[in-house]
Amino acid sequence: MSNIKPLNIETAPEASRPLLEAVEAKMGKVPNLLGTLAHAPAALQSYLSQSEALGGGLLSAQERELIALAIGEANGCDYCLAAHTMIGGMQGLDGEAMLSARNGQGADEKLTQLVQFSREVTLTRGRPEASSVSAFLGAGWTEGHLIEVIAAVALNTLTNYTNHIANTDVDFPAAPKLQSA
Repeated sequence: MSNIKPLNIETAPEASRPLLEAVEAKMGKVPNLLGTLAHAPAALQSYLSQSEALGGGLLSAQERELIALAIGEANGCDYCLAAHTMIGGMQGLDGEAMLSARNGQGADEKLTQLVQFSREVTLTRGRPEASSVSAFLGAGWTEGHLIEVIAAVALNTLTNYTNHIANTDVDFPAAPKLQSA
């Protein structure tokens, strides 16, 4: 049961209502996470604006979903793992690629560096090893990609931590569990 009840268009603060209306028009529903963020209109606006901005950035939709899955796994966020597994599938990722990202692996060295670097930035609170930065850049990513990974970590940390504290009810199909090694 949620610690913070998600709001809907009718119960949200006035400043959150048009934002939720736009989400509902685009998605057909207001996911519980966004209804929870609606308690703080500035936080909801921040999330939506940053998501939109990153959507026009250097990283592809598939790459952003792989990052979100790696971060969601690192932070143990069942809500975001479920949401990004569904969204990743909609973006053309197969189940194996998504499970691999959660385990810090990609389909090739470049994607492996992407998910490992994202995970390390998350787990070290933004203090990855210099060798990890070099390996990321050496795999063909640019400094612009590196900055976008930091932005993705910030955005996904917002959602992961919100879900942890709010105990947001998962309103997406559950993500598969990882197999123990």
